[in-house]
Amino acid sequence: MAAKLGRLKDALDSSLAGKIVSLAESLGELTLVVEAKDYAATARSLRDDPAVRFEELIDLCGVDYSGFGEGRWKGRRFAVVSHLLSLAHNWRLRLRVFAPDDDFPVVDSLTGVWPNADWYEREAFDLFGIMFTGHADLRRILTDYGFIGHPFRKDFPLSGNVEMRYDPEQKRVIYQPVTIEPREITPRVIREDEYGDLGSSR
Repeated sequence: MAAKLGRLKDALDSSLAGKIVSLAESLGELTLVVEAKDYAATARSLRDDPAVRFEELIDLCGVDYSGFGEGRWKGRRFAVVSHLLSLAHNWRLRLRVFAPDDDFPVVDSLTGVWPNADWYEREAFDLFGIMFTGHADLRRILTDYGFIGHPFRKDFPLSGNVEMRYDPEQKRVIYQPVTIEPREITPRVIREDEYGDLGSSR
């Protein structure tokens, strides 16, 4: 496996000269980090260069690094991570790009390279608020259309911002401020007197 990863690393160094921020091995896989300005061009090279030939996008997700490493993380907050597969060479690659602006995270869309990035990017937008330049239909995919905020961000409140319910007087669904009071739940354990007693006559 190490020799195969070495060949992939050499091929990536040759194919992406000047665009690699970092290329690290962990748990038997390589992680390639590129700048946001090189993201789409790198993805196209990874797909089209016969030396690497990543024909398939397996997954794409957002990541919020705030609080990562128990607060020791000093890098950018939001990243997009893609998992790629080369059927021709039978190897995998993790591609990571950080959004340059923490307040308004934006990276290029990969739908022009791998069309199946469409719903993955919609999910990353919905849950993390990451915008994808060039995406033809960037809208919520998992949360309700009236949902406020992005629930996978680490600063999103656990109880949310609003709740919805059916109002029988208005005969429609309405939104209202959250009425759940935060509380700490301590489990109560109840056992029979002889629970676990091996000397019991029963």
